[in-house]
Amino acid sequence: MGTSPFFFRGDIMLNRGLDKLELLRIVEAVANEKSIDKELVIGSMESAIQKAALTKFGNDNNIEVVIDRESGDIKIQKVLDIVENVEDTAREITLEEAQKNNPKNKDLKVGEKVFEELPQIDFGRIAAQSAKQVISSRVREAEKNRQYEDFIDKQGQILSGIIKRLEYGNVIVDLGKAEGVIKKDELIPREILKTGDRVKAYCYEVKKELKGHQIFLSRAHPQFLAKLFFQEVPEIYEGTIEIKSVARDPGSRAKICVHSQDSSIDPVGACVGMRGSRVQTIVNELHGEKIDIIKWTEDLPTLISESLSPAEIQRVLIDQDNKRIDIILTEENLSKAIGRRGQNVRLASKLTNYEIDILTDKEDSERRQAEFKERTETLVKNLEVDETLGQLLVSEGFPSIEDISQSTPEDISKIEAIDEETAGELINRSKETLVKEKEAVALKLKELGVEENLINLKGMTQGMLVILGQKNIIKLSDFADLSSDELIGGFDEIKGKKIRIDGYLEEFSLSRKEADELIMAAREIVYK
Repeated sequence: MGTSPFFFRGDIMLNRGLDKLELLRIVEAVANEKSIDKELVIGSMESAIQKAALTKFGNDNNIEVVIDRESGDIKIQKVLDIVENVEDTAREITLEEAQKNNPKNKDLKVGEKVFEELPQIDFGRIAAQSAKQVISSRVREAEKNRQYEDFIDKQGQILSGIIKRLEYGNVIVDLGKAEGVIKKDELIPREILKTGDRVKAYCYEVKKELKGHQIFLSRAHPQFLAKLFFQEVPEIYEGTIEIKSVARDPGSRAKICVHSQDSSIDPVGACVGMRGSRVQTIVNELHGEKIDIIKWTEDLPTLISESLSPAEIQRVLIDQDNKRIDIILTEENLSKAIGRRGQNVRLASKLTNYEIDILTDKEDSERRQAEFKERTETLVKNLEVDETLGQLLVSEGFPSIEDISQSTPEDISKIEAIDEETAGELINRSKETLVKEKEAVALKLKELGVEENLINLKGMTQGMLVILGQKNIIKLSDFADLSSDELIGGFDEIKGKKIRIDGYLEEFSLSRKEADELIMAAREIVYK
């Protein structure tokens, strides 16, 4: 911060009694130099003179200083409250005394204030220095606030500046009126930056702190790539093409999903440019980072397949509620889909906001066989039937005890080799099994200390309650304080990186809507 004329001549000016015209000139000069409000500079001077006046006339007094904005006249006044009984002579006065001192104002009342003008003061060396410090502090604070206001509007934009210095791997960038910092982990890996280089970076946060503001920049943030396309592709700038999502492995590879409402415009071609000119400019800025540009579509299987290119996908199994996708492909395409160190599938997962599991057709077959075996064994154990009958029930659409208990003898007897009598017996056994399981769970809930009002919450199953009890969520108020992500899992974004969050009730395949409804039902009871 440069030194203002006031700070050069502060002691001299204050000691000679504050020349009126020079005072206004100084105010104008400081305000212009620091790009701050003139009123704030005058206010800081008033505070400085007030401090000096309190030192001279006594700190117990209530002193007010007013500088005339037009003439530069300085008025120093002692403020007194009109009271019936004076307890503090420095700040209070009786009505009788106030009327005596102000004969022209006969309408004075108890509760009002009177002002006694004090003589102008001559600043000594110490007082002048103290006043100068007050003004200097106020001006610096105003300058910091002004810079913060200037840059808070630039959050979410690309800023350009000159590298001023390197500190412990962090890069300090001169942005003109302020400095920004690119932390070590926000740089592109293996990128070499030197003092004096001009650099572009994405402003992801402007933080106001006691010591001033901090401007945090990033070259690794996914939005840095998005904003570069915004600058290079006129159709994106104009809004004709929309960037749907971005995923980056900084310095190595990135995927960007684009869409155009105008069917006559090819969004991928527009982003690539003539002979790749547009995308190449961005690649050069990112030091060779490979960029896959993908055309967005509402057809999720197609979008997933495009995101995993160059791998060829056989089948896509989507679990919308839990934001999970199973990709089935051949052994030959496995390495292509996964990519180097899992890069391709990881970027595709970030791009689509779905957790992606990749399986070969052989692994998929083995998984389905394992599920079939597990379900068969459950039926054999609980219903006391032979393995053949268990397999038959599972293959014919009765994979669980719950499914059988909710069926009719007519439904089950449609299966060849099962008569109505046998079907009825199977239904009775399944119901008995469920009753026993319910009693066992009730005992478990009692042991865990799960409270009755949580047990009675509509939509809550015993299995859910056991899991929550094991996580020490035993009161309805505990449950009401949870978020849907804590229940069903989700993603959190930290510095542009998506982090997977496991949900307490993830295994129950609750939809987000169902999770929200459970939580809101609990809150209505707890906070009514």
